[in-house]
Amino acid sequence: MIPVITASKVYSILGNNNSLVPLAIKDVANSVGLTAGSYIVGKEEEGQDRFIDEFGTQALWLFGIPGYKKLLDFAMFKTMGYDSKIDVRVLKNKDIFEKAKEFAHNDNVKAAFEKVGKNQKTFKGLTFAKFAVSTLMTIGTYGALTHYRHKFTEESIKKKIIAEHKEKQAKKNKNKDITTFTPIVPKPEAFKNVSVKSEKDKEQVAFEGGISEFMFSPVKNLMILDGAISGERLATSRNMQDFLGYGIKEGSFWVFMYYAGQKIQDYLEKSSETKHNKSIDLDARVIESDELKKAFHDNSLKKSIDEFANCKTDVEIYEFINKNPDNFIVKMAKKSDIVKTKGSNENLFVKLARRTGMMGKLDNADVVDTRAYIDIDEFKGVAKKLEKLHGQYEQSGESLDKFLGGVKKLKRASVWKNMGACIFALGVLAPAIMVATRILREDKEFQTKEEIKKQLAFEGEI
Repeated sequence: MIPVITASKVYSILGNNNSLVPLAIKDVANSVGLTAGSYIVGKEEEGQDRFIDEFGTQALWLFGIPGYKKLLDFAMFKTMGYDSKIDVRVLKNKDIFEKAKEFAHNDNVKAAFEKVGKNQKTFKGLTFAKFAVSTLMTIGTYGALTHYRHKFTEESIKKKIIAEHKEKQAKKNKNKDITTFTPIVPKPEAFKNVSVKSEKDKEQVAFEGGISEFMFSPVKNLMILDGAISGERLATSRNMQDFLGYGIKEGSFWVFMYYAGQKIQDYLEKSSETKHNKSIDLDARVIESDELKKAFHDNSLKKSIDEFANCKTDVEIYEFINKNPDNFIVKMAKKSDIVKTKGSNENLFVKLARRTGMMGKLDNADVVDTRAYIDIDEFKGVAKKLEKLHGQYEQSGESLDKFLGGVKKLKRASVWKNMGACIFALGVLAPAIMVATRILREDKEFQTKEEIKKQLAFEGEI
């Protein structure tokens, strides 16, 4: 059976702040806009150079760190007999670690917990090493891509300039009776400052205090990589034109990729609550689900909230999550990926194979995978948001269909407004600023090409 892409799934993905998909869409818009802008001002040579940089970087940006982590899972964890799916944060609370081991979904996972418990220092070291090495390897790969791009662009431009020169010379020899041609070679002093820079990897990443916050979030992990990429681009700029272009690109990228999106979403959520008394801060996958309406209708939401109210400590909440799979709060926490299940922890290819019928259904797929970390505060946040939404419904005086329809509509509008604003800024506004800056500075020509042309003249090649 081929999976069907529904509107609910689309909004769920685009409204998920922990997903890389919205970031990828924004990045594609930015890359397309900047590449088009480079073709407009710098013609084919600059457009081609920009294309390699933008889309080559995008591939590394999305697949570099996850790909290297998979390799390191095999090279380090598997060879040493550790389960790489055990999140090291489970070790933070000794009592919760024991509960995770107790509720492990099979004996193999329980044995894996036993080994980690006995070798905590080694396991923590391996986890940090995987994060650091995968990030550094991706940064190094980007450095290699930059070196390749610069060399490729230089060689392409050189070949084109020399070919054009030979073609012009051949026409002159054909139309005029000229037996010799002596190129006018400028005095060396005129070009003593002209050179094409060689590439050097200048990136150094220091993993200091607070880095653990970035280790376990795919989005925040990318921020470290983007910091290195931004530094690499600015440090290896071939000239002032290159530097200004990257300054505009990197500045707009950081603002609208990591900062503005969340601020826009926070504003829209606050506005929805203030103007309409409808909270839309729940994950889109919860708001879009059919289960939400059912839970309101049969009062299971209120019952679930009352059941959960008896839990006081983090350990009690952790035990509650594992022992109450039918509780609506637990179900929605699973849907929001706050609580990982045996099925959700499968990789993308296995999930796709199951959906398309290439593999059979997974037994007990909805069982909590205790190897994954559960943020207790986030789980409590789901309970509070659901309770607040239930209270707003009771105060609204609206029918259930009208109330939840309004919540869904506001949530969808917030997703479109947020994505639309960021895509416009990255895909239209930033490239327009770059083009305008070049035109105002009377700097439309691809400066790297001009420098190479001068260098070839200095060397007597043309």
